[in-house]
Amino acid sequence: MALTPSNMLALGTKAPSFKLPDAISGNTLSLEQLKSDTATVVMFICNHCPFVKHVQHELVHLAKDYQPKNISFIAISSNDITSHPDDAPDKMRAVAKQLGYPFHYLYDESQAVAKAYDAACTPDFYIFDKNLKCVYRGQLDGSRPGNNTPVTGKDIRDALENILDHKPVSADQKPSMGCNIKWK
Repeated sequence: MALTPSNMLALGTKAPSFKLPDAISGNTLSLEQLKSDTATVVMFICNHCPFVKHVQHELVHLAKDYQPKNISFIAISSNDITSHPDDAPDKMRAVAKQLGYPFHYLYDESQAVAKAYDAACTPDFYIFDKNLKCVYRGQLDGSRPGNNTPVTGKDIRDALENILDHKPVSADQKPSMGCNIKWK
């Protein structure tokens, strides 16, 4: 496991379009189908990473808290499944069902979507406004495995609250940290 920070996509960047298979339903879904007219959270996650496992339950709570407020959540796994078979679509589906993921969990087999978003680690988080412009990229919160800081989703929650209150999202954003994406 290589501890890797987010690359911090430039604020204002338009969300790259994609069409990817959903490991849960088997349907191919696009950003245009899944986006929200309020805000869209794109999360690069996987099954095996201890940093993702550390926050999985909060991801479920976060989505359940904000989906009723017209915030869309999209999870994407881009890891190479040859080197990391635990991240294969059948395993993604099993984890999503076990944890009750209330969001789509898409598989980026070619890794083109991760590259388009300049994703570097799992978990890596992006929030796009109603026009699909990046207003936040970085950490869920300050919690990491072993640092005894509670997992609250504070940084993402603060950004989403600002969007819902029609206030600007603070540009003071900290990178996420986690396992590097397992490139082919």
